Amino acid sequence: MGNSVPPAALLGWFDLHERDLPWREPGLSGWQILISEIMLQQTPVSRVVQPWQEWVRRWPVPSAMAAASPGEVLRAWGKLGYPRRALRLHECATVLARDHGDRVPDDVDVMLTLPGIGDYTARAIACFAYGQPVPVVDTNVRRVIARAVHGREHPGNPSRRDLVDAIDLLPHDPSGDPSASAPRFSAALMELGALVCTARNPKCDVCPLPDCTWVRLGRPAHTGPPRKVQKFAGTDRQVRGLLLDVLRGTDRPVERPRLDQVWTTDTAQRDRALDSLLVDGLVEVTDDGLYCLAGEGN
Repeated sequence: MGNSVPPAALLGWFDLHERDLPWREPGLSGWQILISEIMLQQTPVSRVVQPWQEWVRRWPVPSAMAAASPGEVLRAWGKLGYPRRALRLHECATVLARDHGDRVPDDVDVMLTLPGIGDYTARAIACFAYGQPVPVVDTNVRRVIARAVHGREHPGNPSRRDLVDAIDLLPHDPSGDPSASAPRFSAALMELGALVCTARNPKCDVCPLPDCTWVRLGRPAHTGPPRKVQKFAGTDRQVRGLLLDVLRGTDRPVERPRLDQVWTTDTAQRDRALDSLLVDGLVEVTDDGLYCLAGEGN
C-alpha cells in the first residue's frame, strides 16, 4: 500500500509547490498551531490567513485570550463562520492557562481532554507543532488515499480505517528517527488534496504520484448516494450570522426589535435562530431584557 504514495515523489513535489502559509513557519507554538487548526475547520485557507495573523499578535499565549471576554473573542471571529469554534477556543485558552502552564500539551490523549479539540485537531498539533510521527487525516487526505490507494473517486463516510490507511503511508527515516519526514509528508499529502487531487476536476495530469489506482482503473465514477451540497442562503445558519452581525457591530446590549429587523421573511425561523444562539451560549440576555454577546452583559 505504501508504494501508492511514494514519499520521495510526494515530498519532491511539495518542495516546489508548497503554499507560503504563515502557520507553516518554523518555531511556532502549539497554541499558534491550535488557533490555525480551529480556524481552518470548514473555512477556506484564503479567509483564514489575515484573521490568524491578527489573533496570534493579539493573543500570543492562552492566558491572553483567557483574560478577554467570550464576547470580545466572538467579535474578533468576525465572519469566519461556525462561531461556536471561537467560544470553545476561549474555553480551551482558559483551561490551558489554568491547568497546563499556559501552553498546549504535546500528548494527543491529554489534548483530547481540552474543550473543542477532537481527534484530528489533537493529531495535527502533535504533528505540525511538535514534530511527532502521528497520522493527520482531513478531508483532503481521505480523498487522496481513496483514489491513490483504493481506486475510489470519493472516500465515503469517515471511519477508523482512514487512520489505519494514513499510518500505513507514513514514511520512516532509515536512521531510526520516525519523526524526521513524517510531519512534512502529512503536510504534503494535505497539500496534494487541496491543490491537485481536488473533489471536483482533479488535475491528474500534474499529479506527482506515479501509480494512482483510481487513474489506473480509468477514473471510475462514484457509485454511492449523491454527495450532498451544503447550502447557506435561507438557512438557520444565515439567520444566526445576521443576528450575530448586529451584536458584533455594537459595544452595548441592544433591544429585541433591533434584532427582529434582520430577518422578517420568516419570523419563526428568526426566533428559532435567536433561541439557538442563546442555548449555545453565544448570546446572553441582560437583567433588563437586552441582548448582547456572551460575557458582555455587565
